[in-house]
Amino acid sequence: MLRFAPSPTGDMHIGDLRVALFNYIVSKQKNEGLVVRIEDIDKQKYIDGKDKEILDILDLFEIEYSQTIYQSENIRFHSAMALQLMHEKKAFCCFCSDEWLDGKKEEAKANKKAYRYDDACANLPDELVIDNTAPFTIRINKPTPLADDVDSFVIMKQDKTPTYNFACAVDDMLNDISIVIRDEKHKSNTPKQAHVRTALKYEKHIEYTHIPTIINDDKISVKWLLEEGFLPEAISNYLISIGNKTPKEIFTFKESAEWLSLENLSKSHAHFDIAVLRDINKEHLKMLDAKELSRYVGFADEDIGELAKVYLEDASTTKELRAMIEPIFAPKEIAQEFSEKVVLMQETIKKAPYFEEYDDFKNYIVKKTGLKDEDFNKPLRLLLTGAEDGPDLAKIYKFLKNYIGEIAK
Repeated sequence: MLRFAPSPTGDMHIGDLRVALFNYIVSKQKNEGLVVRIEDIDKQKYIDGKDKEILDILDLFEIEYSQTIYQSENIRFHSAMALQLMHEKKAFCCFCSDEWLDGKKEEAKANKKAYRYDDACANLPDELVIDNTAPFTIRINKPTPLADDVDSFVIMKQDKTPTYNFACAVDDMLNDISIVIRDEKHKSNTPKQAHVRTALKYEKHIEYTHIPTIINDDKISVKWLLEEGFLPEAISNYLISIGNKTPKEIFTFKESAEWLSLENLSKSHAHFDIAVLRDINKEHLKMLDAKELSRYVGFADEDIGELAKVYLEDASTTKELRAMIEPIFAPKEIAQEFSEKVVLMQETIKKAPYFEEYDDFKNYIVKKTGLKDEDFNKPLRLLLTGAEDGPDLAKIYKFLKNYIGEIAK
């Protein structure tokens, strides 16, 4: 069993999505289940609705999972296992104040040493523990073999909620997780979680793979990329490509499941480059069925989809395409210097017959209006597209000829 464990404390970032993609692909390759565990214990940071947003994004990217689990529903198990550790003398109450601990951390920093809890409360007599009315945390006894890497860290906070590492370790046990794929920023947590499971006499081996962190991404969210007009398929393509050996540059999410191997991932940090993503997005837009592409710009028409593909010469996202296509069908604001010529063209087009070919359409207007060269080209472009520049009018006309009367009204 694999798990993807996001926190509903903000927008899903591309690094989180990348981890979700890899978890899904490996679950399919190994024919194992995938659960989504919403880590919602930190109520101070919890943002209402972010859990649904996360699940909606997973659905949009076609990441399938067997069930959704909310970590807060497991608190009774976290408490029970903390009590078990206390009963077995594998954990203890710590009455050290935050101020005292902060002082110790500053002292270690001044001495240029890594801070480790000094077990000040590890061997308190039972009567001092029972009679003590001060707030307390519960710490797990440090392991003997890994004393330099893992100290007697807190497993239950003063408010009796579990810490991240304790909850994560217990939940992985409860969910029968066998493979953990996560960002390398969590690598230092691995020995702590392994220590919790060992203390609880859990013998199943969990295989860990830590994915190199995406740097220079400025915390780019998946939501923002989608709003900017990047396709889910293109985002998946790019996130799987970063720091990876792929058989081809452009591929679909499903195709990648056939050949992806995490062993081929670079061990170095991955660099996010939105210019590369734009190029990949453009290629995926070109691959779309014309009618499907038209829906991204507000239509359900094959001709408009083909028109959008013409505009892909200058656009890379659906947002950019929409900004180019919408003015074609909107009322035009024409500069004074062109207004007289545009009005003349409008009247001519209204009375014109239907022309299959652009050259016939163009020759008719030239003949009826007497306009030519710049007096003809720029006013016609403004009338048809609402822009001074753009693709060749002959290419545009091919897909707008059935709408000319509506556009020139």
